[in-house]
Amino acid sequence: MVEIKTDAALDAMREAGRVVADALGATRTAAAVGVTLTELDEVARVVLAEAGAGSPFLGYRPSFASVPFPAVICASVNDAVAHGIPDGYRLRDGDLVSIDCGAELDGWTGDAAISFIVGTPRPEDVALIDATQRALDAGIAAAVAGNRIGDISYAVGEVADAAGCGMPPDFGGHGIGRRMHEDPHVPGRGRPGRGFPLRHGLTLAIEPMLMSGGRNAYFTADDGWTLRTTDGSRAAHIEHTVAVTASGPRVLTLP
Repeated sequence: MVEIKTDAALDAMREAGRVVADALGATRTAAAVGVTLTELDEVARVVLAEAGAGSPFLGYRPSFASVPFPAVICASVNDAVAHGIPDGYRLRDGDLVSIDCGAELDGWTGDAAISFIVGTPRPEDVALIDATQRALDAGIAAAVAGNRIGDISYAVGEVADAAGCGMPPDFGGHGIGRRMHEDPHVPGRGRPGRGFPLRHGLTLAIEPMLMSGGRNAYFTADDGWTLRTTDGSRAAHIEHTVAVTASGPRVLTLP
C-alpha cells in the first residue's frame, strides 16, 4: 500500500533527513587511511544518539537476509555494491567507500547514501562516482507530479547505460515514510510512462547503484548481506530521500 504524506509529514521527514545527512557527513569526515569500518559505524551511532534518533538499519532482517543487520550504517568498499557490514577492515589509500545510513525520528524515516574515495583517487573511480551522482540527479529531476515511477527508473538507467555501468537488477529505490521500506519499488531501469503515478506527497528513496564493469551480475557474500560484483569491478551507491511536490522534487536528506 502506498501512503501519500501530508505537508506536515514531509516537514517531519525532513528533520529525520537532516539527522541522516549529519551522520553521513560525520562518517565522511572520519574516514581516513587506517580507520576501521566499525569505527565509522560508531561515529554514526553517536550522531543518531545525540539527535534522539533511532536506526532503521540496526536489527533489520528482510526476507533475503540470513541474520539481522548488526550496525547503523552499511559500509561497502571497492567491489561491494551495497549492504556491507562494518567490521575491522582498515581503510586503505585509494579505497572507494559507499556509506548508507538511515534515521528514525518522531515516527518518520530518512535514508541516504554517499560514495567517496579515501586518499589518492583513481580517475576511473572518480568517473564512476560522477556517473552515479548524475544518475541520481536525473532520477530526482524526473520525480515530478504527473510522471510515473518508470520515468524515474528510465532516467537513472539512461545515465548508467551511457556510462557503460551495470546495476543489480534485484535492488533499487523504494517508498519511505513511517518505515524505511514502503511501496512502491523504484527499479534501476524502467520504461517511461509506466508504473505508479507520482503525486504530491509521495516520498521515495532514489538510489542508483552503479557497477563499473558494465555487467549486471552480483552475488551475496557469506555474511548474508554484502552484495559484490561478480567480476570484482568497483561499485558506487548514492541515495537521497525525495518528496514529490506540486512545486517540484524536494530532497529531504540534504545537509
